[in-house]
Amino acid sequence: MSRQLPPLFLESLRSLGPVADALPDALVSTAPSVAVRVNTAKGARIPDGADLVPWCPSGFYLADRPLFAADPAWHQGLYYVQEASSMASQAAMNRLVALARDGAPLRVLDACAAPGGKTIGILETLGPDDLVVANEFDPHRANILAENIAKWGAPNVAVTRGPAQAFAAMKNSFDIIAADVPCSGEGMMRKDDEAVAQWTPRLVESCAALQREIVDALWKALRPGGYLLYSTCTFNRQENELNIEYLIDTYGAESIHLGLDGSDGIIPAIGSDIAACRFLPGRVRGEGLFIAALRKPGTPSAERPDSRSREDAAARRFLDATLARPADYVAVSPDKVSVEAVLRHHEGFIARLRKQLKVVRGGLPVATLKGRDLAPSFELALSTALAPDAYPLLELDYRGAIAYLRGEALDGLPEGTPRSFILPAWQSRPLGLAKSVGRRANNLYPAPFRLRLAADAIPPQAPKVV
Repeated sequence: MSRQLPPLFLESLRSLGPVADALPDALVSTAPSVAVRVNTAKGARIPDGADLVPWCPSGFYLADRPLFAADPAWHQGLYYVQEASSMASQAAMNRLVALARDGAPLRVLDACAAPGGKTIGILETLGPDDLVVANEFDPHRANILAENIAKWGAPNVAVTRGPAQAFAAMKNSFDIIAADVPCSGEGMMRKDDEAVAQWTPRLVESCAALQREIVDALWKALRPGGYLLYSTCTFNRQENELNIEYLIDTYGAESIHLGLDGSDGIIPAIGSDIAACRFLPGRVRGEGLFIAALRKPGTPSAERPDSRSREDAAARRFLDATLARPADYVAVSPDKVSVEAVLRHHEGFIARLRKQLKVVRGGLPVATLKGRDLAPSFELALSTALAPDAYPLLELDYRGAIAYLRGEALDGLPEGTPRSFILPAWQSRPLGLAKSVGRRANNLYPAPFRLRLAADAIPPQAPKVV
């Protein structure tokens, strides 16, 4: 493979010094790696003998790129395809969670979250009572984010849509804020021709200004004593070290060591004494990443004021019948049609969040009112919060699983299949929902998520990833 890099970009790399000498050749002459992270909450495990991502305990490399869409396990959320360098945010977040933990459930904001990989990494570091708010500005990307969160199955995630700057109104609200800010994308040039085509010095300048605008707003939403995790997928110092120095100079922020630098090819900050980590293609098996953490001055307040709302009796009974830990949740109906299971500790916080941003989901969407009955949701079917005996499983073979994912009706159900909601399953794990009407079942797999592979593109057996 070979591509032409902009001459002014190559000139800018020289300012990074000798550590970046091999970078131009790596960007034009080497191929990106393929990596996935497994969903341990759903029982997935890294295969024996796998080539491990050194900075992520749930990540491993693949020798080649299989047809993920043809793998039911991918649709079940048993693994997530993620660029290897980006997985480092989990190790960084582990460090910050340990520092921020004070006995109360944590509230974490992933301010620029789509498509969801970093949110998933954050979830791996948190406990069941902690809350993540995953935000995305772009409506299309917000829908992708919500889909990936639904398939991963974690119940303690709210998804919002809006500019990250809108969180400035939520003063002192979050213990940790992760800001993977929009950037010039230099670190993606090896895998994305558009990143090469769009690069200009002016783009770098405008991105650096936008990043400062975003973190200025997010700083207001961070509790005193809280932590900001800042990252980009670019190389230049304007969007990286200089923005961290800006926050230190402007707000008296404290630079926090993440314990990642000095190993596995990761290098520290360039031209600065701040604590930061850089991932450069050619030095690490991954794409470009800059990551740094800051502590906001002050002492965190132990107070977590919250409210309690009156639950609808039918919605409460539904949670009691379907969730493994129903007492942890409050049944909330934001639109009088849908029902969400919101963590009891965070109910009032989610109500306040709804006043500031468009909330795509405030908790785990569990049901929708159909006439006088509550029909379970797709999100509930794939959630780790679902009680094991809530609905019967219908085990499918590979062809049957693919047919279900394509939205086809399920015919020839076994004798005695109850006329009720059922969980079509692949290898004993749910794929989604269906409604049995005798020897057949109506397919309730969401239309936007349905598999659109042509029949002749589907392999004879499932790709084996996990």
